[in-house]
Amino acid sequence: MIQRIFIAVWMLLSIPAAAGWGQSVSLNGRWDLSFREQPETPVRSPEALQQTTFRTIAATVPGNVELDLLAAGLIQDPMIGSNVWEMRPYEGYQWCYTRTFPTPGHVAGQRVCLRFGGIDCLADIWLNGEKVGEAENMLIEHVFDVTDRLKDSGENTLQVILRSAVIESQNYLLHAYSGKGSTANTESENIRKAPHGYGWDILPRLVSAGLWRNVELQIVDPIHFTDVFWMVPHVDVERKRAHIRVDYQLHIPFRELDRHQAVVRLKRNGKVVYESSQLLYTHAYGHRFDLEEAELWWPRGYGDPALYDAEVSIVDKSGRTLASDRKRIGLRTVKLDVTEITTPEQPGEFCFRVNGEKIFIKGSNWVPVDALHSRDASLLQDVLDMAVDMNCNMLRCWGGNVYEDHAFFDFCDENGILVWQDFAMGCTVYPQDDGFAKKIEQEVRSVALKLRNHPSLALWAGNNENDEAIAGSMGDFPPDPNRERISRRTISELMFELDPVRPYLPSSPWLSPAYYAGGRKHDLLPERHLWGPRGYYKAPFYTEVYNHFVSEIGYHGCPNRESLEKMFTKDGVYPWQKGTFEWNDEWQTKASRYHRHATNTLERNNLMINQIRELFGEVPADLDKFIFASQTVQAEAMKYFVEFWRMGKFRRTGILWWNLRDGWPVISDAVTDYYNSKKMAYYYIKQVQGNACVMIGDAQDRNHPVVAVNDTRSEKQGTVTVRDLNTKEILFSGRFVIPVNGKTVAGYIPETAVQGMWLIEYTIDNQKQTNHYLAGKAPFRLSDYEKWYRQLPVSKK
Repeated sequence: MIQRIFIAVWMLLSIPAAAGWGQSVSLNGRWDLSFREQPETPVRSPEALQQTTFRTIAATVPGNVELDLLAAGLIQDPMIGSNVWEMRPYEGYQWCYTRTFPTPGHVAGQRVCLRFGGIDCLADIWLNGEKVGEAENMLIEHVFDVTDRLKDSGENTLQVILRSAVIESQNYLLHAYSGKGSTANTESENIRKAPHGYGWDILPRLVSAGLWRNVELQIVDPIHFTDVFWMVPHVDVERKRAHIRVDYQLHIPFRELDRHQAVVRLKRNGKVVYESSQLLYTHAYGHRFDLEEAELWWPRGYGDPALYDAEVSIVDKSGRTLASDRKRIGLRTVKLDVTEITTPEQPGEFCFRVNGEKIFIKGSNWVPVDALHSRDASLLQDVLDMAVDMNCNMLRCWGGNVYEDHAFFDFCDENGILVWQDFAMGCTVYPQDDGFAKKIEQEVRSVALKLRNHPSLALWAGNNENDEAIAGSMGDFPPDPNRERISRRTISELMFELDPVRPYLPSSPWLSPAYYAGGRKHDLLPERHLWGPRGYYKAPFYTEVYNHFVSEIGYHGCPNRESLEKMFTKDGVYPWQKGTFEWNDEWQTKASRYHRHATNTLERNNLMINQIRELFGEVPADLDKFIFASQTVQAEAMKYFVEFWRMGKFRRTGILWWNLRDGWPVISDAVTDYYNSKKMAYYYIKQVQGNACVMIGDAQDRNHPVVAVNDTRSEKQGTVTVRDLNTKEILFSGRFVIPVNGKTVAGYIPETAVQGMWLIEYTIDNQKQTNHYLAGKAPFRLSDYEKWYRQLPVSKK
């Protein structure tokens, strides 16, 4: 009996949520949550549950167990101070979610499916005392056909029994490279949970559990779509033509074939622009057509992100719709021009092209919006609005996170934001055995089928920094990451099968065969994570690089005072002990430590001290002055990084800085903290991420270039004036013309040894804008900077 149920489950796992399914009944809301320490033999059935003593409290779904414990008054708020360590004992607990519900109305031929948007993580699912399935992956949806398990009348009892991920990880034999990654713990390697939950330098250790996304019953008609995939293999920008292919697959009784019509329809702004109908004689079909006067989808700055309403329907002879699938699609091609290495003699490439046009990338890394992911949906909109406000044209979904839901991708589709999607692995050497490869195959198939219709999705990447973890795992015996199975074979072959029109990068950064053979020097990498010593932001480490694309780069910045007062206890707000710069325990927790006794992040807060000293020579002990100094250094550094890469267009092809917002109250590189309080860097970066803007570079041959950059497909003209805020002297004034998708040097300003700040005022397309340049050599006096800062328009934000 169980075997038959599991076969049904695996068949349903590939069905997207919106693919021709009928009525849904939400099971969100009030549940019971029972819990206890996991016994030596874990509880895996309702019968065993009744024979064991469990404590029960009220729970909310979607939810995380920590939030229910907090609501019940059993723990202190884990976001405050060092309270998060109270959660450590609960890592060894089992949990059981229970609720009842009436059998939903359905007719003969319809099936009732139980859909979990996210189960965290190792679960046995029981309905009315019968097992309907198992789950062992937090990151994907799980669907079970429960039609034959429902009662004819009365209440049904649904139970989800969760085992301890930390304890269960002991059941796996570790490999020779285990624990050699830079961050994720060994215990996470075989468990498919969000990697950050085991502790990261940007998020706390919270090995959570729960039903973290929606739970619902869905009524499935006898005829329904199991998959629909819209592809755009080719576009002709000049002729406004797009070649489109739609592949669809149905579940349909054989007797219904040869009787109905399959209708393909495209609408733009409510108007039908294409329609085709054909006899439905097979359950799977591919339809190809050319669309004339096509409005293409473009990333921000390069054109409108035009979207079409795309529908495939099954219609009977009377015109009645039996099944339909509706999606919003964009007509575009995306390509990544990439070579294995870059050298001065053979520069190579790492450049995104959309519709054949080179795209200069400027954007951010996307990390969890909350360490407790049941809160993600409520926080998402505010964070995405910031990405638009800062004119990001790409977000890189970092591999330590969960996979974002459709709401994230819908927003990016609508706002012209390209998405780089890592698969959820990071900084770790993962198992290479058949069992783990099978887990990843299931995960990749689920995620790719769910997300591949989104035009914003520009790149799949196999993982975050796993290549570097492998290459650095054995000291003087560096393994070649190109022998790694998961990214080079398992995922790569699935991408070839499931999404052939979208590029795939094995790892970020990718340590190619040519890189490995060439001596493993970081300057050989076309794409790089530029972290290093985290010293002065104009040091050669940052400025003397051959890499084309930087996909991680950041600088620490202290949060605002009001946020510090929220995240610390009253006694913990002031950071230092004993009249020195020795951090108190709460600030060390927010560093953030992987374990209470871990030492590997204890120096992270010192980054702020060191970086302030680099720019200003001394570090203020007054907290408010420290905050200002720290935010200033971060802001100047991040602005400089963006300007440096933009002024190198297209030898340098993009920058994804770290990062837009914290997913927990911590001390970090983010330009916005968990409470959505913006640091100075937010506004400085916003100034230099406009589609067209003017900036000043460091002196070359004793002259500072005044550079104008244009990331659009139309020529731009403008005027610029540069004024010294000390003397009020006009240092430069002139006009400029920036070519399409290019850059120009508007003029030069002679180099000076005098420290100061130069205000850049310019007009493009009748829009007045400002920027600034910090002139002279560090260290500067903090009091001078405060005086200059108060004269900047950005200081009024």
